[in-house]
Amino acid sequence: MIQCYKKRSLRRSVGECLTIFLFAAMISCSTAEEQDQIAVSEAEETFPQTIMEPVERDFADIKQRGTFRMITYYSSNTYFLNQGIEVGFEYELIREFTRENDLALEVVIVGADENPFELLNSGAGDVIAANYTITPERRELAQFTRPYNLVNQLLVFSSDLNPMPGSLEEIAEREIPISVRRNSSYYLKLQELQDEGYDLNIQLLPDELDTEATLVEVAQGNLMATVADDNMFDATNRYMDGLFPGPTIAEKDTIAWAIRDNAPDLENKMNQFLYKHFRFTEDRDRPRRSTFLNILRQRYFQEGPQIAQYYNPEWQYQTMGIISPYDEMIRSVADSMDVDWLMITAMIAQESEFNPNSKSWMGAVGLMQVIPRFVTTDYDDLYDPLTNIEEGVRIFKEHLNHYSYMDSTNQVAFALAAYNAGMGHVADARRLAIDQNKDPNEWENVADALLKLMQRRYYQQARHGFARGIETVQYVDEIMNRYRTYETIMALSERQQNRTLSGIIGNRNLNMP
Repeated sequence: MIQCYKKRSLRRSVGECLTIFLFAAMISCSTAEEQDQIAVSEAEETFPQTIMEPVERDFADIKQRGTFRMITYYSSNTYFLNQGIEVGFEYELIREFTRENDLALEVVIVGADENPFELLNSGAGDVIAANYTITPERRELAQFTRPYNLVNQLLVFSSDLNPMPGSLEEIAEREIPISVRRNSSYYLKLQELQDEGYDLNIQLLPDELDTEATLVEVAQGNLMATVADDNMFDATNRYMDGLFPGPTIAEKDTIAWAIRDNAPDLENKMNQFLYKHFRFTEDRDRPRRSTFLNILRQRYFQEGPQIAQYYNPEWQYQTMGIISPYDEMIRSVADSMDVDWLMITAMIAQESEFNPNSKSWMGAVGLMQVIPRFVTTDYDDLYDPLTNIEEGVRIFKEHLNHYSYMDSTNQVAFALAAYNAGMGHVADARRLAIDQNKDPNEWENVADALLKLMQRRYYQQARHGFARGIETVQYVDEIMNRYRTYETIMALSERQQNRTLSGIIGNRNLNMP
């Protein structure tokens, strides 16, 4: 069982504990044989020598599609779910970029056997946002934006080391194994130190083990030393004992996003965005950061009260689930009505962010934002999570049944649109699609028609009048995107649950607010 604990009067949320489970569990602590497999030979782990040619897709193509795809890892400093709410430093920064450019954001999580640069160049994603240091090797694979952060690389030791080494010379003399990934900037820096004459003992790790998961292993004493960026060390050290900072081995590394090298317009757009939030002054040691970027840094990396608690009001701690506090409740209700529970979970995230006391300006209430006049349930009962979920799933099921003659993808899209806008507006959009000689059973055609119903010359002829089409189209896109992300997270979780963990940091208790 994975447990979290309180340190320095700071609290770790249930969702963040789950995050640690997902990436720490990439190495099982159950058997000595599995521990022997942590390290891999250099021959087995090599930096990709070739990469596919990038697809032709620049900002105009992304804008036309309407969705911006962010490639990242599931970790507490890039992207994770905190009781169903999507958070993370990289996620929030990219989300601000998409908001300014009126784009929906889709998260593409890198799988264990996937290469982020191949995902980028194949068109599966549009940007790699993963706290990447700019290195010559990475520049051969992609173009990088202007920086948005400066970090130092430092050695990090397990507290099991005794005595603690004080210099590179001592580390080399004691042959302390330093464990890093082959495809990391840390490995390159350690190689530079070897070339300078330090006989360091470098132990290679599988690429699937990210920096924070490696720090977990160091804290447990399974590994003796590693390298981490100072901001990642500070963030991890806030909730975990067993880590000791060592010498700094690199200073002021630049962190940036990776994009395809044939997308100059996207590069320009992203650089314009980043210039507003991070720029160098004459004193390069003290770059100028925007208020927004400083808030994100404080929220995820710096010491002090976690602003991230804003995302985690007390009602979120009632129960624990992989995705949300209501996983089991949602699964039970959805299964009883033969509806995909992850789709319902994605809807709830969109509707109320898992807040059962939520109420919209339209009067919709509860987790699934049920409108009281459309149900027979007493108004006060709609604030009960179970009752609200039952009513919301029943309504969604009715919409699914109404479009049951469609293929499954279109069926779900139309049912979501009807849940958001009402069947009348969806029917108007389908009639408009027919008028334009388009298939009214294809969501893409009806989505286009919904956007037209915001224009007077179209909605004045519609039976149900003006429709906020952009809201409905984005509603469907964002839920479908979130659903795919949830599927990836569930697959990752199920894979890791097959391993046995002895607990992250011994017998420690979860401290709730």
